[in-house]
Amino acid sequence: MAHSDIKRLLSRLARVRTDQHRVVSCYLKVEPRDRARGKYLIKLKNRVRIVEQGLDALDLPKSVRDEVTADLKRIFDQLREPARLPATQGLAVFACGPLKLFEMVGLPSVHRSRLAVERSPLVRELAAVEDEIGTLLTVVLDRTAARIFEVSAFGAEELEDIRADATRGGRYRPDRQGSPGTGEHQYNNRIREEKQRHYAVIAQRLFELHRKRPVHGVVLAGPGKEAGAVAAFLHPYLAERLMGVVSLNPKETRAPLVYEATLATRAEFERETERELARGLENALGEGWAVDGVADTLRALGRGQVRTLLVNADAQGGGYHSATTGRLALDERELRADGEVHPVLDVVDEAIEEALRQRVEVEVVFDESASAAIHGLAGLLRFR
Repeated sequence: MAHSDIKRLLSRLARVRTDQHRVVSCYLKVEPRDRARGKYLIKLKNRVRIVEQGLDALDLPKSVRDEVTADLKRIFDQLREPARLPATQGLAVFACGPLKLFEMVGLPSVHRSRLAVERSPLVRELAAVEDEIGTLLTVVLDRTAARIFEVSAFGAEELEDIRADATRGGRYRPDRQGSPGTGEHQYNNRIREEKQRHYAVIAQRLFELHRKRPVHGVVLAGPGKEAGAVAAFLHPYLAERLMGVVSLNPKETRAPLVYEATLATRAEFERETERELARGLENALGEGWAVDGVADTLRALGRGQVRTLLVNADAQGGGYHSATTGRLALDERELRADGEVHPVLDVVDEAIEEALRQRVEVEVVFDESASAAIHGLAGLLRFR
């Protein structure tokens, strides 16, 4: 879906709010490992079952519960066939039968699979996805050429095609003049110098593009070891943003393939970021610059203290939401002074939505060793 289409969809969804009915919002991870053997469908079934079991706790009229059940079935029926899924790493669906609403959009990624029933669509993750991905530069190269692509949340566009000044291909052919081995040595030196000039030109052009429009990440791609060699020539600003090196053939590469490979590389880079954040959490807790546990993190989020919200990917559970202040809590009594309070099906999902509203960085941790350090929710703090 194009950027303009997303804007139009957001504009429409932002106007949807109802007290008589409920809107079902579904975010679903459909990465290759989620599609394998229908794993995404198993997760969706579990989410649907939890929502259906929790509808009574929302104190909804039977007619509204029946509407929600019908919307859940519509979503499941739409997603049960893999062929109907968009060719993306994530997707979002918004449904409300009485309002004649059913929208599905492919997303480059989602924080985690979640399913919510609210008076309005949960659109903050959809609205934030473009800023979340940012602008990425992927260069696909070999010894004689380089193609630079700009990758955004919804596609890839080729910016430049660089050609190197290269010696004619083929093996070294010795002549009979000069000392033995001299010609071969000079030939190999010339090849090495040509490669280095080529890599330096690529690195310089990447930096020039970065100066025009700051990038969030760089991916290098090419056959064999060619692509990785460029890393040594990158400006320090870009070296810090290097997300990974992948194998692609510049002569056969097309924008959709670059888009897919770039997002997959970014996802792997995010896993390492998760591990680093989890390692830093223990020190931050000891120094008083972090909180751990759902209840304490919700309190800190309600006070605007949280700089980065860390979410254990498997965490879930009911809770309460203040319609007046937006605060969340596990215990309804904590919110009594806030006015009208509503039960919520999954307070962890609501915390993600609230963090996005506050423009807090959200990191959902899937790595098993890293997630063990997070007891449901944790937060790195702006202030104590």
